[in-house]
Amino acid sequence: MPIKIQSDLPVKEILERENIFVMDEKRAIHQDIRPIQILILNLMPLKEDTELQLLRSLSNTPLQVDVTFMTVESHESKNTSLSHLNKFYQTFSELKDMKFDGMIITGAPVEQMEFEEVDYWKELEMIMDWTDSHVTSTIFLCWAAQAALYHFYHLKKKPLEKKMFGLFWHKVMNRKIPLVRGFDDVFLAPHSRHTEVPIEDIRACKEITILAESEEAGLFLAMAGEGRRIFVMGHPEYDRITLDGEYKRDMNKGLPIEIPENYYRNDDPSNKPLLTWRAHANNLYTNWLNYYVYQVTPYDMYGTPF
Repeated sequence: MPIKIQSDLPVKEILERENIFVMDEKRAIHQDIRPIQILILNLMPLKEDTELQLLRSLSNTPLQVDVTFMTVESHESKNTSLSHLNKFYQTFSELKDMKFDGMIITGAPVEQMEFEEVDYWKELEMIMDWTDSHVTSTIFLCWAAQAALYHFYHLKKKPLEKKMFGLFWHKVMNRKIPLVRGFDDVFLAPHSRHTEVPIEDIRACKEITILAESEEAGLFLAMAGEGRRIFVMGHPEYDRITLDGEYKRDMNKGLPIEIPENYYRNDDPSNKPLLTWRAHANNLYTNWLNYYVYQVTPYDMYGTPF
């Protein structure tokens, strides 16, 4: 898939080295097709790392994807330069009159706070409500999935006794749903979180369909509104070394952290992690773009109401 991004976005060079087809604005404008418009609300502190991970994940179908990055206005980022945000990101105020084929809202390292204590919570609630009328399908990742389950369905999160950290085995629950088409019966996926929405509470919500779950990690994948809202409780977009970086960061800070499960060979952090979840992660995003974005989005988004 050619991904259309700004020609000077720093991660563009990395994507090109990885042989991912990246197209800048000058080349895209000469193609006589309507690209799929994807909006990414990036709430992660290391925004460039998340940009790279998500752009990799969106690069595996023949569709042309035009990516727009959004940041919240009610929070000051401490880990990404203001110049990067000003150059490559837009705010809700600037984008609220536009419509998008798909949207991804990332996780955020605020899960141990109550939702209402997060400084951008009111803004995020406004954005989540806005997706119902301006976005065909939205993926909510990790903390954003918990936030959406709370906001739309009043499902509360609870703290875990220890961090859910590592790769966990999941089973597919409903193979007839196109979002899990091509998945194996069981598959590994990364989790990195201190809280969860109990899967029993999610099962009790008749509006939500569970698509994949884990005996250890609980919910991984669910959807509502025939795919208008998709909830991913883990981090399928993580690259090979993301969990390694989180583990060593917390170790160096003296924080309580265990070796991520099923991640290092022989549970030895000196070994290079094996990449064992990338195929299913790519399949998830490819299925989403094809069956829940491209196949259901009208050619003229502005002339057709959602």
